[in-house]
Amino acid sequence: LCAGGELFDRIIAKGHYSEKAAASLCRSIVKVVHVCHFMGVMHRDLKPENFLLSDKTQDADLKATDFGLSVFIQEGKIYKDIVGSAYYVAPEVLRRKYGKEIDIWSAGIMLYILLSGV
Repeated sequence: LCAGGELFDRIIAKGHYSEKAAASLCRSIVKVVHVCHFMGVMHRDLKPENFLLSDKTQDADLKATDFGLSVFIQEGKIYKDIVGSAYYVAPEVLRRKYGKEIDIWSAGIMLYILLSGV
């Protein structure tokens, strides 16, 4: 179904993305976050390894995977579990006081990686 492999592997192979290409990918990532949040789901482990590409083309669709740490959002609840992957985790998670905004932080880290290639 997702013959393009992980976004992480594509970043490693490519090195880094142009601003235009990174913006396009980031737009797709933020759309995924928006849909998850709209449907009441907080992913809590967004990272390039958890996005698969539909095919090997440059404009392949992104598919989010690994919802193992996700939870259904309860409005007004303060989440306290330390979850996620070290490089992508929001400071609020480490402070044990967070909400769905942590997914946006992780998306921002992914944009930085797309632009810098590290």
